[in-house]
Amino acid sequence: MHDKTFLGKGSVLKLIIKLSIPTIIAQLVNLLYNIVDRIYIGNIKDVGGLAFTGVGVCMPVILVVSAFAALVGYGGAPKLTIYLGKKEDEKAEIVVGNSFTLLLVFGIILTIVLLIFSKPLLYLFGASDNTIGYANDYLVIYAIGTVFVMMALGMNAFISAQGFTKISMVSVLIGAILNCILDPIFIFAFSMGVKGAAIATIISQAVSAVYVVWFLQSDKALVRLKWKNLLLKWNIILPTLALGLSPFVMQFTEAVITVCFNASLKKYGGDIAVGAMTTLASLMQFSMLPLMGLSQGAQPVTSYNYGAKNADRVKKSFIILLIASVIYSTVFWLSLMLFPKGFASIFLNAGEVELINYTAWAIRIYFAISCLFGIQIACQQTFIAIGNAKVSLFLAVLRKVILLIPLIFILPSIINNKVMAVYLAEPIADGIAVSVTIILFLIYFKKALKKLEQEALLESTN
Repeated sequence: MHDKTFLGKGSVLKLIIKLSIPTIIAQLVNLLYNIVDRIYIGNIKDVGGLAFTGVGVCMPVILVVSAFAALVGYGGAPKLTIYLGKKEDEKAEIVVGNSFTLLLVFGIILTIVLLIFSKPLLYLFGASDNTIGYANDYLVIYAIGTVFVMMALGMNAFISAQGFTKISMVSVLIGAILNCILDPIFIFAFSMGVKGAAIATIISQAVSAVYVVWFLQSDKALVRLKWKNLLLKWNIILPTLALGLSPFVMQFTEAVITVCFNASLKKYGGDIAVGAMTTLASLMQFSMLPLMGLSQGAQPVTSYNYGAKNADRVKKSFIILLIASVIYSTVFWLSLMLFPKGFASIFLNAGEVELINYTAWAIRIYFAISCLFGIQIACQQTFIAIGNAKVSLFLAVLRKVILLIPLIFILPSIINNKVMAVYLAEPIADGIAVSVTIILFLIYFKKALKKLEQEALLESTN
């Protein structure tokens, strides 16, 4: 069993490797919930293309649910570890209990909203009369399991934050493996189509959620989920939510961006352009989620040592995260540029030749400078890990809201190829956002380290 100070001891590199490998695996496996659904759905006989596009329209809803889970989980996890570094264990326990309550409340509210407004939302998100039936069939069933999704995603962050990344990985594996088993049974054997995919997903997430809550209540957890801490304490939970605003904005605006992309692409390119965007969104997850897994592995080390005022270990953890993130994003970018048709074919039936070729063309535009994602994520997630909510929130808003959304609508009025102009919005926004991120990080991270060194010196002289 871990002791509560292990994050402040030993090699930073070894710690991050130990914690990151399970979180990266967990993030990749977590993709299976939606990716496997899409692969199976894309291969439904005769209607695979339309069904695939219809379920893709549901992606903004899934992102919104994930955003609220991130608001609580990714805000609470760094707070928990910082409190452990400061030896304030009682506050760490309150964060866990309060976060459970918030996830439950958000889950219930989202379920009600999605069930009442499913069709209007789907039309808003880019559904057409050809795809609305498939989209609505999937969404209504998925909405029923929203609470399970929130618990599985949100509370799992508190397992990783305590250093139990293997347990966190297992919780994801349980659901993903079950989903892979149930998908073909419900979709094909029971002839339920997209409804079957949604049922398989929520059953799998429910099992994951039960496992996560069980572990956090057990004696194995360093910081346990206790019923006495369920009553909200605003002096604890509000700073936690403030820290979670950056990952929330990143996820929530991803949903808004998907709506903007789909609306613009439907206008200029029709269902085939929207279908291509479904694959691009899936590949974006492949690009981003392993980076998030890396940052989740580094986060407990960074946050704990920040709380313990050990500037040297904070700096080392960032450098390791940055190098690993840049290597991954560069390798993935190169793979996309060399084999775009191969990546497009993963999600589509071999008979969908036109859609595969169209998607391969779009990949090279949309991911033109995605090799820079490693820098963006490493810097932004380190701001979160050291509790700098303001800068991390600004960076999240900058890339998505200030830059990308306006560019989606402005560029088609400037560039003759309207569809290409829409896809170009992504690399242009990324280039500007990464440049600003680097400048701000050099300024604020240096200040944070200097402050830690001064505080540590002051404590040593007293």
